[in-house]
Amino acid sequence: MTDGGADYCFECIGLASLMKDAFSSSREGWGKTVILGVDMHGSSLNLNCPELLRGKTVVGSLFGGIKAKSDIPLMVKRYLDKELRLEEFISHELGFQDINKAFDLLLEGKSTRCIIWMDK
Repeated sequence: MTDGGADYCFECIGLASLMKDAFSSSREGWGKTVILGVDMHGSSLNLNCPELLRGKTVVGSLFGGIKAKSDIPLMVKRYLDKELRLEEFISHELGFQDINKAFDLLLEGKSTRCIIWMDK
């Protein structure tokens, strides 16, 4: 289907077995596997060393790769200075009693981000 493997593979579940599968599915020579899921069982990740030597890579990304100590205060400042307009990403605001409607909007592809208000 990919004629040799995918250029980029993403693992988002947090299972070492799927991390290995994602790595095995990447293209030899330049395939990149990005690990996003967190393995809660503390399992080891066993990879085929010759595949690494032939150019496949594995990287991890916790919280999108930000450096929390320096990046979060910077993002907060940009938000407060109106440089970062997060409100534009909110498509709906609903009360908790309408939480099922929020899921329906998501499944219908009509919601980008929905805020659920607990006190509405």
